[in-house]
Amino acid sequence: MVDEKYISQIVENILSEMGVQNKKEKKLLGVFDEMGDAIKAAEVAYKQFRSYTVAQREKMIEKIRKYTLDNAQMLAELGVKETGMGRVSDKIIKHQLVAEKTPGTEDLDAKVWTGDRGLTLVEMAPYGIIGSITPSTNPSETVICNSMGMIAAGNAVVFNPHPGAKLTSNTAVDLVNRAILEAGGPENLVVSVANPTMKTSDEMVKSKSVRMLVATGGPGVVKMLLSSGKKAIGAGEGNPPVIVDETADIKKAGADIVAGASFDNNLPCIAEKECFVVSSVADKLIASMLENGAYLVKGSDIDKLIKVALVEKDGKLVINKKMVGKDASKFLKEIGIEADPRLIICETDFNHPFVQTELMMPILPIVRVNDIDQAIEYGVKAEAGRRHSAHIHSKNVDNLTRFAREVETTIFVKNAPSYAGIGAGGEGYTTFTIAGPTGEGLTAAHSFTRARRCVMVDGFHIV
Repeated sequence: MVDEKYISQIVENILSEMGVQNKKEKKLLGVFDEMGDAIKAAEVAYKQFRSYTVAQREKMIEKIRKYTLDNAQMLAELGVKETGMGRVSDKIIKHQLVAEKTPGTEDLDAKVWTGDRGLTLVEMAPYGIIGSITPSTNPSETVICNSMGMIAAGNAVVFNPHPGAKLTSNTAVDLVNRAILEAGGPENLVVSVANPTMKTSDEMVKSKSVRMLVATGGPGVVKMLLSSGKKAIGAGEGNPPVIVDETADIKKAGADIVAGASFDNNLPCIAEKECFVVSSVADKLIASMLENGAYLVKGSDIDKLIKVALVEKDGKLVINKKMVGKDASKFLKEIGIEADPRLIICETDFNHPFVQTELMMPILPIVRVNDIDQAIEYGVKAEAGRRHSAHIHSKNVDNLTRFAREVETTIFVKNAPSYAGIGAGGEGYTTFTIAGPTGEGLTAAHSFTRARRCVMVDGFHIV
């Protein structure tokens, strides 16, 4: 049950930190009661924003970075309290990652061709107003990350947040707007609705003012976007496998997998969801996991765990939404075990529902395999063509290459925790919108632009 008083207090603390002292001012900036009003406000803001320079956009991005770092803990606490999912300490890291590694205007590259017939220039232009549907798993992180990329590209943004994280998402909208205003930007460049619903989402998608759509969600959301008739970026679901072969640094692999699979209670779609390990090193891998904060559940306790994590619907086992993102200790308590690990591990076969279902819970099934051939076969089948993320621990270059080629995922992490794939402990930038279904991959400012070509014939070439 959401404690509205607690959440309201956190929101007040955030606004107070931002220097909003007058009670009359304690309204979340950019948040409207009606979607139509939100879109109209974004239209006005975008008209003003079109005259701003790229340098001015970058000043806004820098201010958003600062506000995000300053409020990382409060946003993390608010997100966990409202949704009941994840870990505050890990969500703080997520916000820091967004603030420090989301690209700004430097991501916009122009192209130039010159020759005997003159000069041709291609620049990356904004779409205008972008409509964005955001999840409850990474609510404020996604709002802030998307806002930074979309503003850097010169757009205004209309959000329709997940109803289960509306307070957290809209507090992030407020934060972004306050940062923009302090940097000299227009009001309501980023907007949202106080009570998002399917109706407000539909209104946003169908609005003629909204030129582009971006959404993070399941197959239904992605399908809806792709049938809109507009440019759409869809970040879909994943079920990332991790393989460990006999050549891997087993101690490191165990520590890395626990770190990745337990991060924010396995909410990130990139996180390790099932592990395939060559039998000859399986015992050593499990021992390393236990040394690094995992708890091994065996026998009948696995069956009990199934009843906690999954529920039956239309004759099939599906995730128990009430348990998504909960601490491992809560699952263990439900089956009569008192312990507080980072991650629950259990040995299963390939057909087990824990392997075949994206749980988004701190539970990792481990399947022993005969060799790398079987590991890759199982890994590809478990990933099931989602093309999201996959991971492997190996020192055999042929094994690394072969799995990457066969699984064809957007993110492929070798010999590191899964979160290295979005720049945490690895190279490259951060995003919380990973577009596998529509092919953009890890989105950034360039993803929210359209190419415009300008041609000057027989001029501007000096050779």
